[in-house]
Amino acid sequence: MMQHTDVPPAAADDAAAGPAREPALRALSLGAGVQSTTLALLAIDGALPKPDVAIFADTGWEPAAVYRQVDRIAEALIGAGVEFHRVSNGNLRADALDPQHRYASVPYFVRNPDGSDGMGRRQCTSEYKLAPINRKVRELLGAEPPHYRRVKRGQVCEQWIGFSTDEIGRVSDKDQLLYIHKRYPLLELGMSRKDCERWLSARGWGDTAKSACIGCPFHGNRQWRDLRDNHPAEWADAVDFDAAIRRGGARGLPLHGRAFLHRSRVPLSIAPIDRVTRREHQENQTDIFDQIAELGDPDGCSPYGCRSGQPANTQKGAA
Repeated sequence: MMQHTDVPPAAADDAAAGPAREPALRALSLGAGVQSTTLALLAIDGALPKPDVAIFADTGWEPAAVYRQVDRIAEALIGAGVEFHRVSNGNLRADALDPQHRYASVPYFVRNPDGSDGMGRRQCTSEYKLAPINRKVRELLGAEPPHYRRVKRGQVCEQWIGFSTDEIGRVSDKDQLLYIHKRYPLLELGMSRKDCERWLSARGWGDTAKSACIGCPFHGNRQWRDLRDNHPAEWADAVDFDAAIRRGGARGLPLHGRAFLHRSRVPLSIAPIDRVTRREHQENQTDIFDQIAELGDPDGCSPYGCRSGQPANTQKGAA
C-alpha cells in the first residue's frame, strides 16, 4: 500500500509559478461516473482533444458496477491511444476499521453525547482520491522516485475534472497546486448531468452508475434502496460496516458520539430509506426531451400541431 501525504504548494518549490501555455501533460481524473465517463467518450469521439492519460483512484470499496465501468472505459481509452492508470492509497473500508491505521475522517452522521447532531469531517476524498491522483501526476511530470515529491520548473499538468453545469458550485481554487492547472470541459460545453445522461444513453452507455463507495454517507435513499433491492451482498457489507463504526472501529468517534451512515442517525438496517425525498421525486419526473428522444413527439407530425414551426392559421380567408 502506498503511504504518503500530498505535497502542499509551498513544498513544491521547484514547480512552475503558474500554468504553462502548453501543458506538459493532459490528464483526465476518472471517477467512472456519469460526468467523467462522458468526458472520456467525448475525447475518444473527437469532440474534445484526447488527454494523454486518464487516472482512476481506487478506494478499494467501490461497487462492482463501478469496477465493471472502469474496465470498460479503460479498454476504450487504451484502444484510442490514451494511457490508463489505476492508483490507490489503500482500502478505505479496511483502514477505517483498523485502529493501527492513520485515521482519515469520513463524514459520518453523528449523535453527540448530549443528544445533538453532528457530522464527521470529510477527509476520505483527499486521502483516497486526490492524494494518489496527484502523486501519479507528479510522477508523470518527472518527479524523482521513490516519493515523487518535487516537480521541475515549467512542468504543468492540465487536469480535466468532470463537473457539469449543475455542479458549478463545486468549482474552487482552494488548495490549488502549482503543478496542476484545472480545467472543466463540461462547463465549457454547457453540459448538465442530464445532458451527459442523454449523451451516454444515445451511445450505449446508459447504464453508467453513480461513482461512490459502497458505504458512502452521502448516498441518498434511492442509492440505499438500490443496494438493498438489487445488490444484496453490497447492502449487507454496508450494514455490517455501519454497525462496526458504532462498536469503536472508527477510531476516535466513540469518545465524541455514535456514528451512522444514514442521515436519520439510526442503524442502516432499519433506516427510513423507503421515504422518497422531494428532490428525488423531482428527479424522477419525466423530462419532455427524454420522452421525445425515446418515443418521438407525443402529438405526431400533424400539420396543425408541428412543434417545429408556427401553428397553421385555419381561419376563413387566411392565406
